[in-house]
Amino acid sequence: MSVSTAVVLAAGEGTRLRPLTRNRPKPMLPAADRPILEHVFDALVTAGMDRLVCVVGYKHDRVQDHFGPTYRDVPIEYVRQHKQLGSGHALLQARATVDGPPLVVNGDRLIDASMVETVADAYGRQNPAATMGVVEHPEASQYGAVAVRNDEITDIIEKPTTDEYRLINGGIYAFDASIFDEIADTPRTAGELALTDTIDRLLDRERVTAVRCEGLWADATYPWDLLTVADEVLARGRLAGRERDDGVWVHDDARIHETAVLRSPAVVGPDSEVAPCAVVGPNAALGRNVTVGPNATIERSVLDADTRVAAGVTLLDTVTGQDVDVGAGSTAPGGPADVRVGNEVFEDQRLGAVLADRVTAAGDVTLAPGTLVGPNARLHAGAHVRDQIPEGAEVLR
Repeated sequence: MSVSTAVVLAAGEGTRLRPLTRNRPKPMLPAADRPILEHVFDALVTAGMDRLVCVVGYKHDRVQDHFGPTYRDVPIEYVRQHKQLGSGHALLQARATVDGPPLVVNGDRLIDASMVETVADAYGRQNPAATMGVVEHPEASQYGAVAVRNDEITDIIEKPTTDEYRLINGGIYAFDASIFDEIADTPRTAGELALTDTIDRLLDRERVTAVRCEGLWADATYPWDLLTVADEVLARGRLAGRERDDGVWVHDDARIHETAVLRSPAVVGPDSEVAPCAVVGPNAALGRNVTVGPNATIERSVLDADTRVAAGVTLLDTVTGQDVDVGAGSTAPGGPADVRVGNEVFEDQRLGAVLADRVTAAGDVTLAPGTLVGPNARLHAGAHVRDQIPEGAEVLR
């Protein structure tokens, strides 16, 4: 049976990406010059899905306002997961809107259209209870591993304790329509319904086939991962602008001064401006309506919509949220750094700084490597900032 409806699970917050997810869900964070979820929708539409069902939850309005009722002329229907109670619970919310076998993907991971086609085609040929796209990955312990024999899943290992596994669950599935009944019958663990728990139960009595997928597969778990995701997108040219030079994409509505330098790979989004003698790139992504002032340097950084960078600023290995203002002469010299996320410290991560939505940094602010600045914080002129700055805080010199 063919698959034509895709269910996209986009309800989660992404707590390990705070402070960037304070005001929007993880799928709406930037993958280079546009949201992660936009890349996911592109893959599904290109693969031939003729209907999208998007499960939203945390800050759901940010998704619905951005995409509206259609994407590339394909209708989108939104369903709400009012409490984030697991991936299985999220899929169950789409039960009343799906007629026939659904293709299911995570809305917070970049995938290729070819992966979607591979899973849908394999399911259509074999008609098992479920087909899972699996990906070879060198760090399976971060994502959970799968064991495969004769193209069938034999085991799901959520937390591998050895490095013997190389295949992970790619988060791309095709299911028989009975999957909704199966989820409803799955016991909850710590109050949550995980989709992998349902699949694990299916393994005892049904065929769950595996199909290996190749191509772009990228996930942002921590703030510094957004830099790696942007690198992947830039390397593959998955960008909205027009390629002006080899490896440099510039939207038709962007304004680049003749003395500015764009170093490959780089992308400049719509309505953005790069001033005289500024240097953007390599590995730099400017979103919509970003301003880079004279003599500024932006390298291996992602600047989200409405970010304003004044004259003489240097930002290396930096991620900004939306509506961020960085004053003249300010500097983020780049990583590596020890970065605290929640109660855990991650050593030697390449991260200059993260400035969440509506952060204002006055002139000559210095941001130590690994600094995380919460939304609406104000960094006064000449301040030296490090570690974590809470939401709404003021940092004096």
